[in-house]
Amino acid sequence: MGGAGRGVTPGAEPDAGSDRDAEQGTSSTAEPGAGGQGPTVPGQRAEGGPEASQKGNAGSADSAGSAEAEAAGDGEAAGAPAGSGGAKPGRGTARSRGGRFVRELVILVVIALVIAVAIKTYAIQAFFIPSGSMQNTLEINDRVLVNKIVYDTRPIHRGDIVVFNGDGSWDPGTVPTSQNFAVKFADGFASMFGFGHPGDILIKRVIGLPGDAVACCDAEGRVTVNGVPLDEQSYLFPGDVPSQDRFNTIVPPGRLWVMGDHRSISDDSRDHEGDPGGGTIPESAVLGRAFVIIWPISQWRILPIPATFEQSKLNASSAASTSAGSSASTGAAAASTDGLLAARLEPSGSALPLSLGFAAAVPVSWLQRRARRRITARRAARRASGPPAS
Repeated sequence: MGGAGRGVTPGAEPDAGSDRDAEQGTSSTAEPGAGGQGPTVPGQRAEGGPEASQKGNAGSADSAGSAEAEAAGDGEAAGAPAGSGGAKPGRGTARSRGGRFVRELVILVVIALVIAVAIKTYAIQAFFIPSGSMQNTLEINDRVLVNKIVYDTRPIHRGDIVVFNGDGSWDPGTVPTSQNFAVKFADGFASMFGFGHPGDILIKRVIGLPGDAVACCDAEGRVTVNGVPLDEQSYLFPGDVPSQDRFNTIVPPGRLWVMGDHRSISDDSRDHEGDPGGGTIPESAVLGRAFVIIWPISQWRILPIPATFEQSKLNASSAASTSAGSSASTGAAAASTDGLLAARLEPSGSALPLSLGFAAAVPVSWLQRRARRRITARRAARRASGPPAS
């Protein structure tokens, strides 16, 4: 018999003989137990037939897809960005980190520079002492810090050591005037890098305030202010007398009478009585108060106001009683000033303000970075939550 005794092999196609038997209406009967199968009943699906084969193939495909998905997941876990097309894992992350580092570095430098210019222009500046006209209070090569905001909180006091611009008073030029915030910042930025015209910067001690009658000398050779003698031995250069020149003047409104501590070689108000202001300087020319010596370390100390300027009688003006003698020193003003030192100052460089700027920029940069991250996180959270339900 054609096909007698043969079972159906799973997944096998029926042969040509079976097709002819089906066309002739004959049915093939398998022997019981042959191939482990019973007789095939018409309409009954044979186990391991074509549908089972398709299911098996589908299962294999699912298994392969799962394997690929796991492989892809492993690749992503290893750091390969999705859709990288075989790019090396971590390359994009390294580039983004490098870009962030450069951006943060630029921001840090800009913030430090702005803070440094602001400190130098409005707060504190260091100066170098090139001459001995303020000895022994200030020695040659000392570095002093000048407080530029102190006179925004209090008036100038007698005994203060002030740094000022001599242009228009003791030297040719225009008398300095108050500048607005932006102009001061621009000038400070230019001077930090050696541009612009800083002016003829000088340093002296304030002896007389506006309206004071300043004279020298009394019977004991002392300088008097409003008739009150000053005991200056604590800060005058050893061996110096208060003044070798005689003078008697009333300080005009808005101006100051200043003198050096090394009186025998100091070029100060006594030697400029023939200049505009009668030897005095305008208060508007004052840049700030020297309050501490920072270099050399052996010279470090605060620069206080001497006790003699704390006398309460100094404020009891006696200008009326001395006004008649205000021109008594006209002859002395014409004396030669050869060999006198004006204690011109030089900025000590940008190292200090830049150091302070970077020290202040680090926490500022950290705070702005933290704030930027918070803002970014909030925006991402709002996008993830979607629009509110209507």
